[in-house]
Amino acid sequence: MTSTAAHGPAHELAQLNIARMLAPLDSPQLADFAAALEPVNAAADKADGFVWRLVEGAYGDATDARIYDDAWLLVNMSVWRDPDALEAYVYSPEHREVLRRRREWFARVAEAMTVLWWVPAGHQPTVAEAQERLDLLRAHGPGPQAFTLRETFPAPGA
Repeated sequence: MTSTAAHGPAHELAQLNIARMLAPLDSPQLADFAAALEPVNAAADKADGFVWRLVEGAYGDATDARIYDDAWLLVNMSVWRDPDALEAYVYSPEHREVLRRRREWFARVAEAMTVLWWVPAGHQPTVAEAQERLDLLRAHGPGPQAFTLRETFPAPGA
């Protein structure tokens, strides 16, 4: 019998982060954010523990993806080795600069806009799947099926 460790992890961490734009993506107000998308995505692609990110549309990012049938919501969805890898990227210098300026570009909202969940290794989640997980988090708070970086849960079988 072979061990799971020899073949890699059985699960990887999916994340969805949505944000409500204060202006159209091609507006002067969001110009610095739009300019940062390519380098920030490139940094994610090279980050330790990065597995996959949603890419839709003509620009090589997910700015064309829709969730809740709302054109003002931007979608960022990716898969990572584990919460530590995701957290290291989120607080990396490349991403931290964009985080620091998020209030210039995106509305403050009371409800959860980020959700994490475990997926089988190699699975690329859909926006519909991510929306279900975000709805679960909003309705019931963090749990094994939908959680946050502040309150993580172990992978199934871990």
